[in-house]
Amino acid sequence: MADQKLKGRRTMVNLLMFQVVLSASLHVCFAEIGHGQPPRNISTVHPVDVNSFGSSVYLPVSGNVHPIGSYSVTVVIGNPPKQFQLDIDTGSDFAWVQCDPCEGCTLPPDRRYKLGTNKYVLCKDPICAAFHPPNPSQCINNPKQKCSFKVEYADHGSAAGVVVSDSFPLRLVNGTVFQPRLAFGCAYTLKNPDPSSAAIAGVLGLGRSKASISAQLSSMGVSQNIIGHCFNDKGGFLSFGANFVPKSGMTWAPMLRSSSDNYYSLGPAEVFYHTKPTGIKGLNVIFDSGTTYTYLNSGAYGSLLNAIRKYLIGKPLHEVKDGALPICWKGGKPIISLRDVQDYFGILAFSFFGSSNIQLQLPLEAYLIVTEQKNVCLGILNGTENGLGTLNMIGDISMQGKLMIFDNENQRIGWASADCTRKFG
Repeated sequence: MADQKLKGRRTMVNLLMFQVVLSASLHVCFAEIGHGQPPRNISTVHPVDVNSFGSSVYLPVSGNVHPIGSYSVTVVIGNPPKQFQLDIDTGSDFAWVQCDPCEGCTLPPDRRYKLGTNKYVLCKDPICAAFHPPNPSQCINNPKQKCSFKVEYADHGSAAGVVVSDSFPLRLVNGTVFQPRLAFGCAYTLKNPDPSSAAIAGVLGLGRSKASISAQLSSMGVSQNIIGHCFNDKGGFLSFGANFVPKSGMTWAPMLRSSSDNYYSLGPAEVFYHTKPTGIKGLNVIFDSGTTYTYLNSGAYGSLLNAIRKYLIGKPLHEVKDGALPICWKGGKPIISLRDVQDYFGILAFSFFGSSNIQLQLPLEAYLIVTEQKNVCLGILNGTENGLGTLNMIGDISMQGKLMIFDNENQRIGWASADCTRKFG
C-alpha cells in the first residue's frame, strides 16, 4: 500500500494512507512515443530510439519548506497542451490531476484537466494493475470496465476518479522533444481538500511502482528509471534519467526491498545527535518528498527531543509557544537566521545498519526553521500524534541542500551536498 499527499502550506504532515480501488480503461500502447502534434513553441518532434536510454528529463522546481510548505513542478498534459502544477511525492505511486467536471475540486473549471472519451484506461490494460492492489474483483469480473481509483487520506480527505492516458510533451536535455502517452489519475471528486493547496492541480507520485511517470518513461526506453531531486529555499530541480547522477562525490546505500509497499527505504537506522547515541535503534524510515517535515514515531521522537534538550542545557535559549511548529526556542535577541544559533545545536545523523553504518548527516538547516516570530523551531514532529502510527519519514526539510538520487535501475539511494541552483552532469 502506498501513500498520497496533498500538501500546500500545512505545517503538519499530509500523509494520505490510501487504498486504490480500480476497475480500468484505454487502448494505448505504452511503448509508443511521438504521437500527436508538437507542443506549442516547438516546431519539431524527433523520434526516440526505444532500444537505448539516450537522455534525461529536467524540470525546474518551485517552493520551499517554510513558509510555502511544499515543492512542485509544472507539467504539460494533452493536445493542445495545458499546464498543471503538481506536488513532488516520492511517497506515492502515480500522478493524478483534478478533472472537469469535479465535485469539491479547488481549481476553477478552466484550469482542470478535460477528459476525452478516447483517454480511458481499461481494467484489461496492463498498466491498470500498477494503479491498484492485486486481483481487484472489479477488474477480474469486468475487464472492459474503466480503471478507477479512490484515495483515502489520513486527514479525512479523499480523491476519486478514473485512470486515463494522454500525451506529456517533454524536452530531453539532449534537445530531443517527444510526446509519450502516459497513464495518470483523473480525479473528479475531492473531499475535504486542504484550502492552502488551492493552486496545486494534483500529485506527481514517484514511488517504486510501475505506474510512476519515471517507470513509464523507462518502459518506453526514453530514460532510465532514476529520479533525482534537489531542493533549497528557492526551489530546485527534478530529473528523470542518469544524466544528473554525479560520477563521484555521492554517498550510496542499497534500497530495502519490500513486497508490501513501494516506499524508498534503507532499512533500520540508529540515530545520533552531536555524534552521541540518542538511544534510537532499529528505526525504519522512508524518504518522502511529499511531506514537508520529518516525522518519527512517538518513542523515537521523545528520545530525540530529550537529546536535543539535554544538549541545550546552559545555552541562551528557552522554549516558547510559536504557531509555526510544536517545539520552538527563543533567544536573548531576535533570531534572524540559523547562523544566530549555529553554536547551540548539533548535527543530527541517521546511521543505516544494513549499509555498513553509512550516515545521512543533517546540519541545522535540515531539521530547524526560523519563523516570522524570530524564533527557531524543530522541523521534526511526532508522527504518532499526527496519525502516522509507527511510520517514520524523512521529509523535505531533511533533504534540503542535497542532491537526492533514487536509482531504481540499481536499487540504491544516494545523496550529496549541493546548492541545488544548477544542473548536474
